[in-house]
Amino acid sequence: MLAGRRYRLEFDFGQQVFAERLGGICRSVWNTGLEQRREYRRRGAYLSYEEQCAQLAEAKKDPYCGWLADAPAQVIQQTLKDLDQACRRHGTWKVRWKSRTRWKPSFRFPTAKHIPIERANRKWARVFLPKFGWVKFRMSRPLGGVVKSATVSRDGKHWFISFLVEDGIKEAAAHACPERGCGVDRGVVTAAVTSDGEFFDRRHAGTDAVSSAEPPPARKDDRQEERGYLNPGEKERYLRLQRQLARTRKGSKRRQQVVAALRDIMVRVRSRRADFNAQAAHRLTRRYGVVVLENLNIDGMTAAVKPKPDPELPSRYLRNGAAAKSGLNKAILDKGWYGLERALRSKARYTGTSVKHPVPQHAPRKRHELPHKRHGNLRPLERRAGQDRLIPSTRCSRHGRAVLAAAVTSGSTSTT
Repeated sequence: MLAGRRYRLEFDFGQQVFAERLGGICRSVWNTGLEQRREYRRRGAYLSYEEQCAQLAEAKKDPYCGWLADAPAQVIQQTLKDLDQACRRHGTWKVRWKSRTRWKPSFRFPTAKHIPIERANRKWARVFLPKFGWVKFRMSRPLGGVVKSATVSRDGKHWFISFLVEDGIKEAAAHACPERGCGVDRGVVTAAVTSDGEFFDRRHAGTDAVSSAEPPPARKDDRQEERGYLNPGEKERYLRLQRQLARTRKGSKRRQQVVAALRDIMVRVRSRRADFNAQAAHRLTRRYGVVVLENLNIDGMTAAVKPKPDPELPSRYLRNGAAAKSGLNKAILDKGWYGLERALRSKARYTGTSVKHPVPQHAPRKRHELPHKRHGNLRPLERRAGQDRLIPSTRCSRHGRAVLAAAVTSGSTSTT
């Protein structure tokens, strides 16, 4: 199977400057090619990848476009190929531009024979990149296969290289326990809850674990402070930097320094979130043969609220709840719902786990249909005679009742 291996590069100053320049060239080629394709579509015509490559070769001969010759030919051609695939998959008008401020520089070397790798010692290795020369990188894990391509990207202030590797492992045909299944409900208080009553969340799972059998407290005041994936010192510093950012002037050097400091903190947050999702996915795929997820429209759930114009005053707007919706969007994105789904599908290739979405006709199970004696009473699942059942109890919170109801609703479709 194809797998990814990511390592941190150690560019010298000249290589780092050239990497920034090469990333800018790829961004310019992408935006120019996208504008060209949109102009053709306005005329009712189409532009293929082969035609754009031929026009790119002619543009290199123009003295005003001599900067195109600074980049390796295969890197620019791969940018045009990625653009062609994006337009075919999503449509020309839905493909986005690459902004200089929001886009992270990245470029790909698609030919493996042009990027030889040499192992220096146990911790370090080096790779030869066209027009870069030999570049050292930290061998944090073995490659474990044959390299197919390499992608160089910048995340924060560091550069990384990602190898596409054929590891030689065949995709698992079936799980060791195909009869075992569970439903997974994703939330904003707890990242994920299974139908077996396991709560996956970094906040109340403990220091050395990713899950807990105990639900979070029902009252918000009794829970731990929501810091996401920040430790107390990082959260305090992040809030202080946000206040400094509000006092800086746009375009100033001080603002760039504050933004860079904020970016360094968020790089660590993304790494911790990805690590948490990988550990949770590993545990779920090793244990269950079928994992059922809610079929959530995450893009729609995290979309901004449309403005609500005032009919009496054309230049004014009415309250539309944008502040509350913004807080909900941040909570959803911080939990990493889509990242967990991607990690599950990636890990499932090795274990044979089937990752499914619930069938619509089985979804309308309501909370009031669950057995209970009093409103809000529900104990996490207990195993009786080999079956998972919901047992009434006065110890479980209303939040635990809600998320378990959703998880059982999802898990019920794994046996249908």
